[in-house]
Amino acid sequence: MQPKLIIHGGAGSSLKSKAAIHAVRHSLYKVIDDVYSMLRAGADAADAVIRGCQLLEDDPRFNSGTGSVLQSDGQIRMSASLMDGKAQRFSGVINVSRVKNPIDLVKILQDSPDRVLSDYGAAELVRELNIPVYNPLTEKRLHEWLEERQGNFERTMADVVAEPEPEFVKPSEPGRGTIGVVALDHKGCLVAGTSTGGKGFERVGRVSDSAMPAGNYANRYAAVSCTGIGEDIIDECLAARIVVRVTDGLALKDAVERSFAEARENGRDFGAIALDRTGAIAWGKTSKSLLAAYHTGHQIGDTLESMEEAQGIELEQEERAA
Repeated sequence: MQPKLIIHGGAGSSLKSKAAIHAVRHSLYKVIDDVYSMLRAGADAADAVIRGCQLLEDDPRFNSGTGSVLQSDGQIRMSASLMDGKAQRFSGVINVSRVKNPIDLVKILQDSPDRVLSDYGAAELVRELNIPVYNPLTEKRLHEWLEERQGNFERTMADVVAEPEPEFVKPSEPGRGTIGVVALDHKGCLVAGTSTGGKGFERVGRVSDSAMPAGNYANRYAAVSCTGIGEDIIDECLAARIVVRVTDGLALKDAVERSFAEARENGRDFGAIALDRTGAIAWGKTSKSLLAAYHTGHQIGDTLESMEEAQGIELEQEERAA
């Protein structure tokens, strides 16, 4: 089986500039290069997914690990999960703090009799394992929270990515940040991993879809990682719905299209990436943008081209207006 890989760095409103699009592409492609090299060398899908999530969590541009958004009380609480399709095993952590890579805890929990831990249980696990205390806060995320705090949190969510802009500009529409990795290895095994800092400014105790099968799911037939408004993803049980449809015989592309058609009718706002056991790659979105990249086994591609075209049209209109 030829390995396949697809990753995402969130979904939401469009990025603000071509420079931001190029920066996101550069970040995503670096991860693709690293992780696909592992798969090509014979790595298992689980190890590849964990590595991909670690790299994305370590990139302060994305809302997971370093660069996670702050909740309404000014604290960072992160959630993550891993689903091994071959073992049919799910593990996750919810609202964990002071760790560099939440996906590392999720990896450990794959072999535990208690595989999903909330904030207190996750903190106890961190102490038991003597994992070093780490502060994932970045200046850009702190500035974002302070700016919004002055207006008593008028926005319901933080930016999808911390864009490399010289100044902080409030977008007209909020973003939904999460990272995810889905891999098919040479043995035909599928694994999905998802990690997030949450939606930002949320009520303390809010639980993300990223630590649920609704947002991250896999079996022997398909694997899916979701990003977007977590409550919408939970309401649609999106990841599990797509996987079940593939399991029941629907082609991956058709399963994704049908699920997103239903989501549009229900006014949902999210995106998803997916692989099936044949190596088919698919993605879908109801949001304006999905920051995703993939490796077909022959070449790298991404979902950012349409965003670049939209930016080109906007710039052209601005020039004409000037």
